[in-house]
Amino acid sequence: MGVALTACAEEGVIHSAEIVPGDGGYVLNADIDLELNSRVADAVARGVSLYFVAELRIERPRWYWLNEVVVDRRLEYRLHYNAITRSYRLFIGNFQQSFESLEAAVRTMLRIRHWQVASTDELKPGVSHQVALRFLLDTTQLPKPFQVTAIGSREWDIGTDWMRWTFLPGTPASR
Repeated sequence: MGVALTACAEEGVIHSAEIVPGDGGYVLNADIDLELNSRVADAVARGVSLYFVAELRIERPRWYWLNEVVVDRRLEYRLHYNAITRSYRLFIGNFQQSFESLEAAVRTMLRIRHWQVASTDELKPGVSHQVALRFLLDTTQLPKPFQVTAIGSREWDIGTDWMRWTFLPGTPASR
């Protein structure tokens, strides 16, 4: 129902995102295109856990002041290689899944489906809301030696820019 203004990060882009009614509220579905460079892929293969986060913010515009933030959510992922089982594990909250390849694990992580982002009472039907979504590697959760290396390094700066669009609760809105 709205137009999104998107600037593409060099590393990744959000191809589509939509908020639709779900059980007891609204859910987000999104498709993200992001590739891990060889340095990051090598770190995972050597047993370093990587933490990714999808951040969503929904604001209600106000004419008299700054926009009101009504929803501020984070969906956290942990990607880990288990050398004993020779499999990649993807943790999404309390849910975990094993994959034979890094590509399969990353592909699953970048396809967000049915993420409960708001209850029906948080968003006012018929009132326009501004939505912002991004996906990135959370370098603050890396082991300390990697955090030092990641400071100012483009190899560890993996993510998308904010994708923004307008959402009118009660109708599906996508970008």
